[in-house]
Amino acid sequence: MDNRKFSKLRRWAREGIIYVLLALAVMWGVDYFRQPTLPASFSATPVQGIDGKTYDIAALSQDRPLLIYVWATWCSICRYTTPSVDKLAHKGGNVVSIAMRSGDDAKLARWVDKKQLIMPVINDANGALSQEWQVSVTPTLVIVSKAEVVSTTTGWTSYWGMKLRMWWAGV
Repeated sequence: MDNRKFSKLRRWAREGIIYVLLALAVMWGVDYFRQPTLPASFSATPVQGIDGKTYDIAALSQDRPLLIYVWATWCSICRYTTPSVDKLAHKGGNVVSIAMRSGDDAKLARWVDKKQLIMPVINDANGALSQEWQVSVTPTLVIVSKAEVVSTTTGWTSYWGMKLRMWWAGV
């Protein structure tokens, strides 16, 4: 390889690294500004699922990290994220989901059955819980360990991205 080709290749590599770093900085910034501001007592509030069970966030996050997935049936990005979250739950992941403004319990239960979801679903029918937690974007993923928020992200996330975040929270 002659010097011109090597120089050109090196310049492309350098520019590629710069673009990747800029993209990561933008993604981090967007997550930072869209992250919810959860009240200090958020994990002490038990929530009831559409299955009738009560879920205690503090207790669920005590032994291993808990993924709280805030989503909506009407959210276009959630259509791609929800199957990944459900797969995580299906494979034994510690997951609780909160459906934001997605109808009453009966309507939401029909939707969940139609999609064959196994993850626990809490219905935030009027948006009161998400408003209290200051969640304004769907989907929002919050990872809680020992009743403390360790990670939040918004928007689409892959199955492996969730698994990595959960693993990192447990380290």
